[in-house]
Amino acid sequence: MRRTAQSVSRFFSLRKKKQNDWAFPEELCRRFTLAEISAATQCFDQTLCIGRGGFGSVFKGRIKVDGDEDRINVVAIKRFSGRSERGMREFRAEVQLLCQLRHPNLISLVGFCQENGECIIVYDYMPNGTLSDYLLDPSNIKNKDHFPLTWKQRLKICIGVARSIHYLHAGVKHAVIHRDVKCTNVLLDQNLVPKLSDFGLSKMGPPVVSNALIKLNSTVVGTFGYLDPEYALSGQLTEKSDVFSFGMVLLEVLCAKSVSREISECVHRGETFPAMIDPFLMGKVAPDCLRKFMNIAVRCVRPTGAERPTMGEVQVELECALELQERADAVKHLNELRTSASTSLAPPLPAHDMEDYTYENISFSEINETFCILVSFISTDEAASVDSIASLDLNREAIT
Repeated sequence: MRRTAQSVSRFFSLRKKKQNDWAFPEELCRRFTLAEISAATQCFDQTLCIGRGGFGSVFKGRIKVDGDEDRINVVAIKRFSGRSERGMREFRAEVQLLCQLRHPNLISLVGFCQENGECIIVYDYMPNGTLSDYLLDPSNIKNKDHFPLTWKQRLKICIGVARSIHYLHAGVKHAVIHRDVKCTNVLLDQNLVPKLSDFGLSKMGPPVVSNALIKLNSTVVGTFGYLDPEYALSGQLTEKSDVFSFGMVLLEVLCAKSVSREISECVHRGETFPAMIDPFLMGKVAPDCLRKFMNIAVRCVRPTGAERPTMGEVQVELECALELQERADAVKHLNELRTSASTSLAPPLPAHDMEDYTYENISFSEINETFCILVSFISTDEAASVDSIASLDLNREAIT
C-alpha cells in the first residue's frame, strides 16, 4: 500500500510535465519497441485479433519477458486507431493509472508502446473473455462458446469487481473514479477471477478523505445504459456514479439480459419479476440470498448518489449474500442426504424445497418499480443523445 501511495504521488509530479513530454518510471512500466509489438502479433495479423471497439483493436500476442529469453508470456495488445486527441488522452490516462495501481481484481499492465504514431497498451491475457460474453452475447450462448455461469460463480465475480472499485475509491491516496464500469469491461482469467479493465475514461480525484464525497466537474462521458443519470444531468462526477454503473451490472448478472435493450423491452411488454430472472438460475438461488442481492442492486441504482451505498458497503453486502447462499445450499444438501438414506433417526431440518428453491414469499414490487424507473432514465438518456445536447458527450462505443 505504501509503495502504491508513493507511486501515485510520483504520478502527480509527472502530470506537471508538458503533454508531449510524458514519461514513466522504468520500475513501474515497461516500454516496448514497435518491433517487439509487431513480432508479438505477427505484424498485427488479423487472425490474432480478439476484439474491436471504438478505441481500435485488441490482439492476442506472445512476448518475451525481460531478462529471460526462454520465457514467453501470452498477452493482450490493445492498438489504438487513429491519432485523435481524445484517443491520445485515453491512452495516456490508462497507462499512467495502471502502471501505479495494484489489486488482484484489476487488469495488470505489462507495458506500452508509443512509436511512429502508434499508441499500444500490453496487458495480461484473460483467456475467458469478458463477463458480457457469458451473459449478454446470444451468439456465444447459442454456439456454447461460454458455459452458463452458476449463481455462486456470478456472486464471486461481483464480489471481486466490488473489491476492485472499492480499492479505486478508498484504497489509494488519490481516489480514482472509473467512469465506465460495465460487463464488457470485466475480464475473466483462467479461474474466472474478475479483472476490471479499461481506464481510458477514468478520473483521478483529490486525496481521499474518510467519509467525504469526491466531487469533480467533468465532461459527461460513459456508456449508454450504465451512465449515472445524476451525473448526466449535472456534470458533477462522484464515486457514486461508479456505484450506479455497478448496480446495472448486478441487474444484468441476475437477468443475463442487457438493461438498456432486452429488459427495457420486457418492461414495455408488461413483464415483471421473477419472469425476467435468467432461466438458468430459476430455483437455484436461495430466497434469502435473492432478497439480499436484489436489495443491493436496487440501492445502487437509486436516482441520487446520496441514496446509494458506498462500494465498501456493497462489497460487504455481496459477501453476506454469498454466505447466505452457501448456508442454504449446505442445509439443502444435508436434507437430500438424509432423504436418500431413507432414515428417520433425526427429523429433517427446516429447509428449502429438496429439488429447487421457491420464491412465493418474496416481494418483487420494489425491483419491478426500479426497472420501470431505470427504463424511463434510459429512454431520456437516449432521447438526449439523439438531440445532441451539448452537455452530454456520451461514449456509446463498447470499449473492451
